[in-house]
Amino acid sequence: MGISNRLLSSLALLVTFILFFVCVKASAEKTELNSRFSEENKLQGLKNSSMEEGLEDVQWINEHSVDNPEEIASMVDMSIRNSTERRKLGYFSCGTGNPVDDCWRCDRHWYLRRKNLANCGIGFGRNAIGGRDGRYYVVTDPRDDDPVNPKPGTLRHAVIQDRPLWIVFKRDMVIRLKQELIMNSFKTIDGRGANVHIANGACITIQYVTNIIIHGIHIHDCKPTGNAMVRSSPSHYGWRTMADGDGISIFGASHIWVDHNSLSNCADGLIDAIMGSTAITISNNYFTHHNEVMLLGHSDSYVRDKQMQVTVAYNHFGEGLIQRMPRCRHGYFHVVNNDYTHWEMYAIGGSANPTINSQGNRYLAPFNRFAKEVTKRVERSKSKWRHWNWRSEGDMFLNGAYFTPSGAGAAASYAKASSLAAKSSALVGTITSNAGALSCRRGFMC
Repeated sequence: MGISNRLLSSLALLVTFILFFVCVKASAEKTELNSRFSEENKLQGLKNSSMEEGLEDVQWINEHSVDNPEEIASMVDMSIRNSTERRKLGYFSCGTGNPVDDCWRCDRHWYLRRKNLANCGIGFGRNAIGGRDGRYYVVTDPRDDDPVNPKPGTLRHAVIQDRPLWIVFKRDMVIRLKQELIMNSFKTIDGRGANVHIANGACITIQYVTNIIIHGIHIHDCKPTGNAMVRSSPSHYGWRTMADGDGISIFGASHIWVDHNSLSNCADGLIDAIMGSTAITISNNYFTHHNEVMLLGHSDSYVRDKQMQVTVAYNHFGEGLIQRMPRCRHGYFHVVNNDYTHWEMYAIGGSANPTINSQGNRYLAPFNRFAKEVTKRVERSKSKWRHWNWRSEGDMFLNGAYFTPSGAGAAASYAKASSLAAKSSALVGTITSNAGALSCRRGFMC
């Protein structure tokens, strides 16, 4: 009897527990259902509320709705770092509006990808690939003891080779050349990462070759040399007559890009391009302390230069310059987004009916009231030069500078003298602020 009473008591307790569990579960389901119904009402209410009220409701509903907190935190951190890096790039080099610089200078590992520079060309010389498709050649020796039998490791030994080469420098050096440095085709001279000067002797000759890039070196105090034997390839050397002492002489050559060099104080021109040379870009250079800066075209009688096309872009023509920035003959010349801060006689001159397309430049005239004009026609008879196609479009003129146009005003007349889109002249200061040879260090943006 005692056992039966205890059994009945246990069964009653079990039934009570089961009933309690069922009631609690039902209550929870009802609460969840009411909660869902309430949320649905809120979502439905968004359709009929104002935008501000709707945003507040969405925020309330999703306040604690984070599927993967670690992923969200990582995304926020990445966003902050990317934003910071973009600001740094914009301040130091990127986003300047200079398409050459913005193409490669943002890469802090530029020294591992040097040849990417060959894909950054602009203007008429944009297809110059230099030594992109060849091996690297490291110059270790600044000497130039024997122009006929140059030693391996010297710059002369590098530039005369028959194969494409991308030439770099192991360390800072001053190279004093005994005779002209006669380059062979498909070569890049890349001075980035070292302070390289070609100075106080002969300088660079680019003669009857193609696909040359010269980047990032200082060229100054070049002297006339010659009347000597000089090697131009592994299989040929010959007698050279006297050279004028140009910084860079381009003679019957094509697909040439001269970029980010500093040039000054040579015996003749800083850059001369003559004798049918074409497809040339001269960009981002810093020119100082010189008289006849740049000659484009051999002579008025040399009609092969009628096919010459040269882009002069993003350069800074600085202190101590007098004239020829450039001086043009016959061909087609696009002068775009350069900064002219000094000249004593004139900036742009020409003869023999060249087409000159000046766009988006900044011209600051000297204080001499007789030297305010940007342009100079060597032919004095206006009846002859008034038909030459010279135009100024979007240029900025300061301190009384002025450009004398001539010829047809129609854009079609300048089709062969147009090589890239000009930026606003208001941006020239920024675009040209890093003209000249750059100070580049490994692991940092250049």
